[in-house]
Amino acid sequence: MQYDANSPEDYISQVPEERQDALKKLRQVIKENLPKGFEEGMIYKMIGFYVPHSVYPNGYHCDPKTPLPFMSFASQKNSVNLYHSGIYAKKELHDWFVGEYPKHCKRKLDMGKSCIRFKKLDEIPYDLIGELTRKMSVEEWINIYETALNKK
Repeated sequence: MQYDANSPEDYISQVPEERQDALKKLRQVIKENLPKGFEEGMIYKMIGFYVPHSVYPNGYHCDPKTPLPFMSFASQKNSVNLYHSGIYAKKELHDWFVGEYPKHCKRKLDMGKSCIRFKKLDEIPYDLIGELTRKMSVEEWINIYETALNKK
């Protein structure tokens, strides 16, 4: 599901009412734990956290006008999805998250390469997401990103 929103607040106001509190809390947890240098805004029609052009002028290689994406989340048809580029790009972070998840949730982890799907809103592991958010600095993310680009 896509929403035509101009701000995170606007996005949350457009999702079904039964999801709004979960999205507000998810946004708050990420913002409280987001390392210095990342910014929040709308990116790819989702609430996103990215490296702004003021920090990384090159932007995203697929579209240099777009700031370098890092994390985002969205309300989809059957779930709330959290996208974290660091989980995809850094095996140690991925392995840490997969190992920690069962300590926070009874339900099996539903995860793609960088996408974590939460079908039960009352089971979103906010503490774990906060810890995940803190685990990568802007500098580390830029370094990982540039290293991957240079390998191509």
